[in-house]
Amino acid sequence: MSHIHLSLFFAALVFLLILSGFFAASETSLMALNRYRLKHLVKTGSKGARRAGYLLSRTDKLLGVLSLGNNLLNASAATLATIISVDLLGSNKWALTAGTLIVTFSILVFSEITPKVLGATYTEPIAFFASAILIPLLRLCYPIVWFINLFVSGLLRLLGLTSKLNVNQVRLGMAELRTLVMESGPFIPKQHQRILVNLLELEKTTVDVIMTPRGQIESVDLDGDFDMLTEQLTTSTHTRIVVHSGGLDNLIGIVRMRNVLHLMRVGNFNRDSLKQIIQPPYFIPEGTALLSQLQMFQENQEQLGLVVDEYGDLLGLLTLEDILEEIVGEFSTGDLTAIGAKKLQDGSYLVGGSTLIKDLNRKLGMQLPTKGPRTLNGVILEYFQDIPETGVTFKINDHTIEIVHVHDHQVRTAKITPAPHMETETLPLQPSET
Repeated sequence: MSHIHLSLFFAALVFLLILSGFFAASETSLMALNRYRLKHLVKTGSKGARRAGYLLSRTDKLLGVLSLGNNLLNASAATLATIISVDLLGSNKWALTAGTLIVTFSILVFSEITPKVLGATYTEPIAFFASAILIPLLRLCYPIVWFINLFVSGLLRLLGLTSKLNVNQVRLGMAELRTLVMESGPFIPKQHQRILVNLLELEKTTVDVIMTPRGQIESVDLDGDFDMLTEQLTTSTHTRIVVHSGGLDNLIGIVRMRNVLHLMRVGNFNRDSLKQIIQPPYFIPEGTALLSQLQMFQENQEQLGLVVDEYGDLLGLLTLEDILEEIVGEFSTGDLTAIGAKKLQDGSYLVGGSTLIKDLNRKLGMQLPTKGPRTLNGVILEYFQDIPETGVTFKINDHTIEIVHVHDHQVRTAKITPAPHMETETLPLQPSET
């Protein structure tokens, strides 16, 4: 064989290896595309994304043309390498072995591994560029690809499998979505990550976890002393007040403060006029998931509901703001008096026994247990299985708790010293765990 022919064979071999590498890089880049980002790019009008989406919607045909081209080129390269080896080294078995090893090494390095690494690294540029070539090639080779897929489909049917491939039909559960958000790293700011995770947690958090307990509901007695009722209404900090007759076991409804103020402004505020602006209560079954309740608030155009058990007994009160705070954090300021707490000079906190655990964890960054009792008094009683005496000190989750005042079989006041590792760091507001 002349030197000219040998040079042409070498050039042809290099060309075949490059083409084979193109198919390998195209396959890797197309399959590694982020499907959600691809859909976004299609909506923004990206032509490359539209072409790639077209190919991925026909995965069986795409894989057919990629495999056809790749295998045809590799086989041609192997044949050409054998011809070159025989011409240079002769037709003995050592020459054939050397040629086989050389072409195998060349295909692995230049046509498989390197192109696939490039395809996985520069996914979008290579995929969008390759799609412009693969679409015409797919149409050109369609009869061959169809004929090959005919045998593939028959084989799959014999195995009891389906040949309908659609990589876009990827469904993620809540656990997968949570992992996706947490692993988003620099792509999503930490604050947005926390909001998204909290939103996903709404599905497994129930209303009775974050509701205001019955004993802490601010309410007015419609049949009580009218002067006292008026004072309660005028000094209330809430926009809606629960109204009952003689006690919370006899609920009447909810009254909006703006309607009360209107009656006072026009000089028509009395017991009868107050009855006319009372709205019927909106009840929520205990155990309702927060995500479901958020949707129910929206559908019923309500912002406040009363949580009841299976017997209809009142358990607590839930507002739309409570659910929103589970997602984005506290709307109110860091005033500790709002939750019945006071910070002492030594860094500890004097806390009322009726303070909700979720408020302590959220406002003070503590890590007190949220499974079980909802108030500090309840947690303490559960820990001791008895009513502790004043001065008793113990630890829960590295938080030191000292009983300060006990009255009427309840812990009225306790002193909490945060865990040592929490004293020197600023803790973000976190919703209570479920």
